[in-house]
This record gives sequence, C-alpha cells and structure tokens, in this order.
Amino acid sequence: MSLTQQRPRRSAATRRTLPVAGAAVAAIGTLGTIALADSATEADGLAAFDPEFTKDVVAIRTAPLTTLARALTFIGDVPVLIVLILVAAALAYRWTRSWRAPTLLLFAMAGSAALTYGLKAAVERQRPGISYVLGAVDTGFAFPSGHTLNSTVFFGMIAGLLWSGLHFATARVVVATAAVLLSIGIGLSRIYLGYHWATDVLAGWTIAVTWLAIVATVTRLTKWLPQLPSAD
Repeated sequence: MSLTQQRPRRSAATRRTLPVAGAAVAAIGTLGTIALADSATEADGLAAFDPEFTKDVVAIRTAPLTTLARALTFIGDVPVLIVLILVAAALAYRWTRSWRAPTLLLFAMAGSAALTYGLKAAVERQRPGISYVLGAVDTGFAFPSGHTLNSTVFFGMIAGLLWSGLHFATARVVVATAAVLLSIGIGLSRIYLGYHWATDVLAGWTIAVTWLAIVATVTRLTKWLPQLPSAD
C-alpha cells in the first residue's frame, strides 16, 4: 500500500477517534469537577489541604516572584481578557474570511463565563483570608478560579484554532506549549497572590479542559469549521 493510500485512512480514523476521545475527556472532567466541588463544600478531601498549602506558598514569596505573579494575573483580568478575545476574534475573521472561527471563539468564551459565575453562585466558597492577599481584596466567591478557567479556555481555543492551520510539528508544539504554560502560570499566580485556594485553581483547569473537550467534540461532529488556511 502506498503512502498516499495510507494517509486518507489515517485521517478517517482520526476523525472517528477524536469525538470519542473528546467525549471521554468531558465525562472524566465532569466527574472530577463534581468531586472537587463536593470537596470544597465539605472542606474535606483535597480541600482539607488548602489552608496549609496556602501558608507554604506565602512562605516562599519574593519580590521577583510577586512581580511575575501580578503580570500573569493581569493577563487573566476580565477587562484584559475581553480585549484579547475581541482582538483574537477579529484576527480569526481576517485569517479565515469567515464568521465561523470567531463565532466559535465567542461561544466558547461565553460558555466559560457562564460556568464561572454559575458555579461560583452554586458552591459559594469563601476566599482565603485578606491577610494572605497581595493586592486589592476580592469579595466574590472563590470556586472555581475565574482567572484560571477563562484564560485556560481562551488560550486553549487559540491553540486549537491555530493547530488546524499549522502543518509543521514544531510550530504546533510551540503553540500548545505556550497555551499550557500561560494557563498554568495564571492559575498558580492566583494561589501565590492569595486570591484562591489550590482546589479553586485545580477546578478552574478541570472545568476548562472539560468545556474545551465539549466544544471540540461538537465542532468536529457538526463540521462547524471548514479547512482553515495554512498559518505556517
């Protein structure tokens, strides 16, 4: 069998496998979110370790780390994220000459915001004490971390859209790595600055990955996105 005959078969197999994998990730993520929410509500399980972990993080604070943490948190601030979303949507339209990619991005971010505020209202978890906070005090609920959830969904969507137009493995690795590192950095900054417990941030990552898996699965099944132009 020639290489050209093998590629279509591999592509077809990938198209069948991705929705199944996405559904599996979404199911596991949903169970993980439920477990974390229960832990946060009952202050048991992983949440039982939150106070001590926060104290350990406070103990390692330094001026350079604080500057870095504040810069990372700034990226996840709502006004900044809104600007990034609008710019990314405009660039996506210019790149594809279609409203489908920007619409998908805006839909994903709207869902992310709804999950953030809905779960905060449902769980009603209090934040760490103000003595831990480096910066202005936030009186909103803690679970999940909105900075973590929304920034992870945003950078995940950007990486996903770019991935479709990148054909070189190195470029894909760079984009995916940047998205992961930014998401991790923003999440950790929320713990470092005293705005969230560790399980709030862990829940933010878990919910974000779950939502991204759902969006990716639905997009694949509905064939919402056409073949994107090359970004290499």
